[in-house]
This record gives sequence, C-alpha cells and structure tokens, in this order.
Amino acid sequence: MKNKKIAAFLLVLIAVVSQCRVTALAAPYNGYNYSYSQKAVPAPNPYIAKKVIRGEDIGITPFNSPEDIFVDKDKKIYIADAGNNRIVCLDKDFKVERIIDKFNNDGFKNPCGVFVDEIGDIYVADTENKRIVQLNNAGEFIREIKEPKSDVIRKDFKYLPSKVALDKAKRIYVVCQGAFDGILQLDSDGNFIGFTGKNLVKFSAKDMFWKRVATKAQREKMSLFLPVEFSNLSIDENGFIYTTSTEIAGTETIKRLNPSGTDVLKRDGYYPPRGDIEYAKTGSKVGGSVLTDIAVHEYGVYSVLDTKRGRIFTYDRDGNLLYQFGQLGDQVGTFKTPSALDYYGENILVLDKGNNYITIFEPTEYANYIMKAIVSHYEGKTDEALENWSQVLKLNSNLEMAYVGMGKAFMKQDDNEKAMRYFKLGSNRKFYSRAFEKYRKEYTFNNFGKLAAGFLGLIFLIIVISNIRKRKKKTTIGYKDIGTVEMIFYVIKHPFKGFWELKYEKKGKLIVSMIILLLVTITFILKKQYTGFIVNFNDLKELNSIDEIKYVVLPFFLWCISNLLLTTLMDGEGTFKDIVIATGYALTPFILIYIPQILFSRVIIIEEISFYFFFEVVTYIWVIWLMFVSTMTVHQYTPSKTVATMALTVVGMGILIFLSLLMFNLIQQMFIFVMSIYQEIIYRL
Repeated sequence: MKNKKIAAFLLVLIAVVSQCRVTALAAPYNGYNYSYSQKAVPAPNPYIAKKVIRGEDIGITPFNSPEDIFVDKDKKIYIADAGNNRIVCLDKDFKVERIIDKFNNDGFKNPCGVFVDEIGDIYVADTENKRIVQLNNAGEFIREIKEPKSDVIRKDFKYLPSKVALDKAKRIYVVCQGAFDGILQLDSDGNFIGFTGKNLVKFSAKDMFWKRVATKAQREKMSLFLPVEFSNLSIDENGFIYTTSTEIAGTETIKRLNPSGTDVLKRDGYYPPRGDIEYAKTGSKVGGSVLTDIAVHEYGVYSVLDTKRGRIFTYDRDGNLLYQFGQLGDQVGTFKTPSALDYYGENILVLDKGNNYITIFEPTEYANYIMKAIVSHYEGKTDEALENWSQVLKLNSNLEMAYVGMGKAFMKQDDNEKAMRYFKLGSNRKFYSRAFEKYRKEYTFNNFGKLAAGFLGLIFLIIVISNIRKRKKKTTIGYKDIGTVEMIFYVIKHPFKGFWELKYEKKGKLIVSMIILLLVTITFILKKQYTGFIVNFNDLKELNSIDEIKYVVLPFFLWCISNLLLTTLMDGEGTFKDIVIATGYALTPFILIYIPQILFSRVIIIEEISFYFFFEVVTYIWVIWLMFVSTMTVHQYTPSKTVATMALTVVGMGILIFLSLLMFNLIQQMFIFVMSIYQEIIYRL
C-alpha cells in the first residue's frame, strides 16, 4: 500500500515537472507591452510555439533560405523556397500537395515572393530572373511579366522583384530590391501604371547643414538623400496596401496606402506603430526594429515581423499595440533569421530562413480574450466586450488598452462616470474628454437649479464686497498707508510706482517675499498634482513634491545671485535684498492665476484646452513684465539696458550651474583621491 502511494506521488511529480518543462520550451522569453509612458511592462505571452515544420518532416528535401510564405483562403500554404529555387505548396494539414520547380522547360532563380489570388493562381516574384511568373492552381505556366518599359522609369532602375501582391481589380503591386521610387504598380495585363506610396526623403538638419558648407569633392563622398525602399506588402479585404520599410526612423515604418497611394494608417495609440519603442543605444542591437513583413488579420488587426530581434508585434486598426512575442535564440519558439509571417486562422506561421523551418504559433487564453473583445466591440456587443476585457485585465492589469476598451463599453451603456474612470486608468485623454463632455451635460441638466443658485449667490457676494469697499473709500479722509497684503496687489497693478515704493520707501519686506516664494512653490506642486487629467501629462506615481521645490526655489536664487553679480559690474543700484524682495513680489501672478487655472482644468474638454493655455501664456507674460519693471526700477536702468541685463542674467545662471557642477566634480575627485591614499596606507600598515 505504501509503495503504491509513493508510486502515485512520483507519477504526479513527473507530470508536473513535464508540464513545467513543456511550458518553458513553448515560451523561452518574457512577454511585455508598452505603457503610456513608453516603458516596457510585463505581460503574458500571447502566442506559444505549437510545433516546427522542416522540409524533412513533410517528406521533401530541407528548405534552403526560404524567403516568403503565403496562406490562401482555403488555408493552403505556399513557401518561396529561394535557396532551392522552388515553390512548395502544402495543404491545410501541412502535407505536400506539389513542388513547383519546373514549368515549360524553365525554372525559378532565387524566388523571394509568392502570392495566390482568389481563383488560386500563383504569382511568384522570380527575383534573379527579373520577372513575375503567373501559374495556375496546378502549377502550370500561364505567363511571365518582365521588366516594364516607360519614360517615367529611371534609366538606372534595376528590376529585381522581391515581393508581389494583387488587389481585387487584379492590379499587380511589386516591391523591387533597391528601388526607392515606391511600389511598382501594373494593370491586370502587366502594363506599367506607375509607382505608388513613395517614401519621403528623410534627413536631419545637421546633414543638411554639412551638405551646404561642404566642398564639391566632399559632397560627392557623402551619402545621397534618397527615399527608403519598401521591404514588404500585404493587401487587406478592402484593397488597402499595408507596407513595411526597414530604415525609416520616424512614424512611417508601417503604412496603409489607399488606391491613390496616400497613407491612411491610423496612429491613434500612445506611439506610432513601429515595433520596439525602447531599445539599446549602443551595442550590436542598437537602433529600432527592422520590419521585414506584415500580415493583415480580421477587423483591422495586423502583425509585423521584426527580423532584427525576432519579434512579432500585433496592432489593432487604431494603431494600439495589442501584444508582442518572439525572440532570437536557438530554442523552439525563437528564431535565427525570421523572414516572413502570415495568419493561419487564429494561428501565426513564421518562416525562419536561418533555421530553414516554419514555426506554428497558437494563441494563448490571453490573446484569445483580446481578440474576442475587439470583435465584440466592433460588432456592438457591449456586454460581451465588457466580459472579455475584464478577463484580459485579470490576466494582465498592465494593459492600458484593456481599460480603454472597458471605458468604451461603459460609454456605449451611457455610464459615463465609469467610462471616465477607465479611460483615466488607460491614459486615454481623447475618449476621456468625450465621456466627460456627456457626463458634464448630464450633471448640468440634473443640477441646474443648484448651479444657478450658486452662480447668483457668487454674483451677489461680489456686489456686496464691491459696495463695502466703495463705502470704505468714501469714509477715508486724506492719505491712507497701504497695508502689507494690499501692497502685494498694488505692485502687480501699478508696477512702476509699486516697485519704486518697495525700494525707496522701504514698503517691501523680505519675509513677505519669502512667503510669496513659498506659496508659489506650493502652487506649482498643486498644479502638477491636481491639474485636470486632460491637460496633466505628469506621471503622478513618480511625482515627488519635495523634488519639485528645486524647480522653483533654485531658479529663484540663481536669478537673484546672477543678477547681483552682473549688475555690480553694470552700475546697478540694487542690493541683494532689493533684488530678492522685488523678484518675490513679481512672482505673485503665478498664485493669482494658477489656482483658478487648476480648478478650470478639471471642468474642460479637449476642445477647450486653448483657454487653459491662454491663461498659461498670460501668466508668464505678466511675470516677465513685472520682472522687467522690477529690474529697471531697482537698478535705475533704461529699458534697453534692462532687456540686455535680463538676457545676460539668464546666461549667468547657466554659467553658475556649470561652475557648481565643476566644483562638485572636483571635490568628488579630491575625496576619492584622499580615500585611495588612506586605504593604501591602511593596507601597508
């Protein structure tokens, strides 16, 4: 009996260990996604490797540097086996249907692309033979499309077709190696129509400058400013052409071209679709993703292949990153040199020309729930979308898109308050604004009486206070000295006279200036912390209120010290105390405008942001004006000398910072030197 229990225990243990081993082999890398702040955050793996298919596994000679893979509507698979100069056709069960390497006593030479149309005709980009070959479903030759002739084609244009695709109108689109003119477009008869979707020239201001100043001999040695060539293409069910480019460093690495060649790809996510956002700045893997293929799925979902790091990135129709998976390596589920991918139902096939096999990836529960949620949303099934997104969040609470999906579902149910909460969690200001606009209308309608009464009460209070002040002025006889608090407001309303009285009539107080500085600091902290979500782009999780003090107090005293040092050399009459007092009083508008601005920011929508920034501009103009008047009055300068002094003061602040850092570094080096001597003495004793 005891032996049976031990045997049973060992069997269970072996099963658990075996399962752990299979899981590790299926996903030998960690999943991640990118947050709103463009930081990689952990995420479950959306796909795992189900199996690999080698040539010898299906009864043929091994693949040799296969370049392209295509899955037709019947789930038949076509592989452009470039190194073997053949097209391998597999049925939906991955069994060999035929191998096409000969036709009409002819053959392929390095075929790099394959496409199958709706009736089953096979189009092959026969690269080294410089042609497109059309075959029927049985592999019989129909025609070949050789290099097109046209006056608009460059004389030095090299016709090396690497990828091919057709739309429903039987127009043929060809990507050519080394061609920066765009995608070659042919009609159904193979006649040249033109180039479409040409990439714009990319150059930096630095490169442009050196091109301008360089000699003719130097310019000839410099690289030309040429558009970047396309690496691959795919056509969706609506006839839009999805393309990838390997070297564009901007937002156009992926494009969606309409029939006129205009890019209409949606980029409404937190960042444009382009693969990895975070990547090494040095080392062997420096630079962003190198995208070599793209596959379009249902409901606008598409996946791109990064051959540089062996990763597949999947986006929705709005450009939001859904998930990524894959990695370079030598285990099952990793790649050596991935060259192409395509959808096989819900599975994804990835062709690896380095390992000469196909990897079949099947979706995990995580990816299935995401896809179900997207489908439910676009079919208008709100309850299903809520359920699916909630399941996604249970598996990955870091996925901000899931919160946005929940928010959209709640907004469709007219639960705008909940929608706002989820849009905020998903860092989506666009949809938050829409939900808030609806919520604001509802709240105003339901509480119109209270709001009207409050507004009338506020007007009544303003009138009462105004009448009281008028009566006080009438009963005041002769000159009345301005109080400490009133002096603050007097200075900002009458700056020339106010700053004069601050210095020459000694009405300015250092303690008041320091209190204003303290209040300004608190106001800046409140502004970063409590400004409305729509205009607040600060990461509140990383906000440290103590650290924020240095952004107000340090510039304040740097200004005062730099101004004193400079004006001492320029015959300025102000002392350090005068400068500190005047500068402190000049900062008052920050308090007066920022507090109402914070409140205002919490009741506006995106269309009203301009009013918020109008107050921001007014505040800085007002403060700069007061700083100008205070400098001119305290030091008794002319306006032109005041402007020059303020500009040089800013330069002086930069010099002070540089000298401070230099001194700190010198002291640090001296400390290290002393400590090294001390340690040497200790070791020798």
